[in-house]
Amino acid sequence: MRKIWGDPDLILLIFAGSAAEFALNRAVDWLFFTGKIPRDPIGRLFSTVRYAQEIVFVSEEEAQRTLNRINAAHRTVERQRGDTIPDWAFRDVLYMLIDYSERAHALLYRPLSPSERNELYGAFLRIGEGLSISQLPENYADWRHDRRLHLVRDLTYSRHTAMLFRQYRVHLGIWRYYLLLQVQALLVPDEVRRMLRLNSNSLISGLVHTYGILTTFNLRSVVHSLLVPPRYWAELRQFDRI
Repeated sequence: MRKIWGDPDLILLIFAGSAAEFALNRAVDWLFFTGKIPRDPIGRLFSTVRYAQEIVFVSEEEAQRTLNRINAAHRTVERQRGDTIPDWAFRDVLYMLIDYSERAHALLYRPLSPSERNELYGAFLRIGEGLSISQLPENYADWRHDRRLHLVRDLTYSRHTAMLFRQYRVHLGIWRYYLLLQVQALLVPDEVRRMLRLNSNSLISGLVHTYGILTTFNLRSVVHSLLVPPRYWAELRQFDRI
């Protein structure tokens, strides 16, 4: 867990995939109630990473304080809207982070071993329980089954999907947006790829699979500069815990 969430490369991949899938989620309208993600999708991505690292890289007591702040923020939004965020939507978000953590590591380095998958799920299970998310599977195998059910049931292309992708393009610029789509095509499950009509480019795929060569020659910062707008470069460097 710490290896994955302390690696800026993997973090970028995790949120590239999550940005695609959550735009399709049936509960995505909650993002538009607060307006924070549509206004600044990249900034909200980075704030989510900060929360995650405040949970993963600190003591259990400090992690629980962060979880309590997240719970309080959710309750505030619910009071303001006069409604309750569905339990399945919380599971969807947690499931995305689990799945894309595994997919990102497999894409950039190697597939996780069975023991690593169990360890990853166990860590996220504890986070989910700290966030009072209900009906979480007890083990990795049961989670894989439930993840598939959520993908089939909870995704749809809506006007909010189109609006979010327009914002991605505005904030990234045309060529960074194109790179985002290509990376998403490599990462996301078939259901997401089909709904968004994502098609992978063989050249981009080859570059991703040889990325390790670039890091060997200390070119990681160059790649980050290509993928992320300049205003976020300093913050991205702070995510490096490896």
